[in-house]
Amino acid sequence: MNSEPTSLAGWAQKLHEEDMPIFSNTSCQIQSVLADNRKGAMDLASVIMQDPNLTAKLLKMSNSSYYNPSNQKMVTISRSIVILGSTLISEITLACSFFETILSHKNKHKANEEIANAIHAAVQAKSLAILSNDNSPEEVFIAALLHNLGDIAFWCFSETQGESILAQIQSGKTKKVAEREVLGFHLSSLSIELCRLFQLSGLIKESINNISNNRTHLVTLSHAISQASKQGWESESMNHCLSELAKISTLPIKTLKKTLQKNTTLAVKIAQQFGAYEASNFIQTNAQSTENTLESREQSVSTTDTKQLQFQIFQDISNLLCEKIDLNLLFETVVEGIHRGLSMDRSCFMLATPRKDKLNEKFSFGWNKEAMHQKISFTLSPNPPNLFFYVSQSNQALWATPTEHKAYYTPHIINTLGNIECFLLPLYTENKFIGIIYADRAISHNALTQDDFKTAQHFAQQATLGLNLYRINK
Repeated sequence: MNSEPTSLAGWAQKLHEEDMPIFSNTSCQIQSVLADNRKGAMDLASVIMQDPNLTAKLLKMSNSSYYNPSNQKMVTISRSIVILGSTLISEITLACSFFETILSHKNKHKANEEIANAIHAAVQAKSLAILSNDNSPEEVFIAALLHNLGDIAFWCFSETQGESILAQIQSGKTKKVAEREVLGFHLSSLSIELCRLFQLSGLIKESINNISNNRTHLVTLSHAISQASKQGWESESMNHCLSELAKISTLPIKTLKKTLQKNTTLAVKIAQQFGAYEASNFIQTNAQSTENTLESREQSVSTTDTKQLQFQIFQDISNLLCEKIDLNLLFETVVEGIHRGLSMDRSCFMLATPRKDKLNEKFSFGWNKEAMHQKISFTLSPNPPNLFFYVSQSNQALWATPTEHKAYYTPHIINTLGNIECFLLPLYTENKFIGIIYADRAISHNALTQDDFKTAQHFAQQATLGLNLYRINK
């Protein structure tokens, strides 16, 4: 029985809500952060760190020579944003989230071909943007990557309808005719509808909606180059692409052709770094297309040892303490160190109000919220005293458990956090209460250990040290 949608709206809804919810959620939240002038790096980091797999992929891409030619080591999202900037990190996050969604399924031949076209075109687009002195080559990269969003999504998740379209094409019909006869709409229309649902904006939206300008021309030209490379570097279609490219560059045709060929070889490696190994084999290149494939696979699955990660983040914090101290960046790095370095499920830094009667979330990682604007908040009142009030008064880190600290697990604590064990780490300077770092494993339910508690306290001590240094140097 065929349960596939039978309309454009049906397909868009299915992909948005059932097949690609990770990308949909990430895309909408990123656009929300970028569109709000009140939101900054911490909000962007919070979006990324909701997903550990996305965090790992983003850091891997951030440290690649393609995005980080200066080879500055980055082990935290906070530092990645500082070094590469919020805009670039947003673009890489979109790309990583996109691949995390579509590559989580068993891709078919046609799906991998579409993914290959997108990656090849994206790499070419970034190069064309640089040649034409574009102000944001990365934006052109992501626009080219997602230009045929509907095609990629459809072929990754379609079944019988996809087979019917392929049969029509093999019988001699054009792609557009086959799509119209089987689906009743073109996949380019699906791209437009998904662009709206995913709340994609800027050049991505302009490109998908075929708005003509100099920058969207770079996107369409890059896709033409990707298609022309399959017909050969001496083909008529490639010569046409080179003629178009010559209009936006002062370089000779021979040099431009060599640049495009190098880009094609590079696209194979980029595909592999994104985890699209099968798709990388579809990218046409004069070089050996599977070069370093095994090496790339091995590098992609290697994970940083937990102790090594903790050490590296401590080094980042030490560097921050030697510079002009940015308290927001310091606190974010400390909490990220606790969250990722100790494999916590939920972490949060809450700042005390001036009257010390309430704690309000400054930023959080790993919390499943219905909306980004929702903030965690707790009262600091002795009637009745809760976990946070107890810690704010004691000036000592607490490893709280429902058994030992039952009296402080008030209904609001249980309803908000759950009846679970957790770490609460107060921050003070000059005996003045500043706030609390909170962390737990409420999702995985993995046990907390004494070693975890000591390490978390060590991270919190670095935040306190930074507070004191900031006060002295202010």
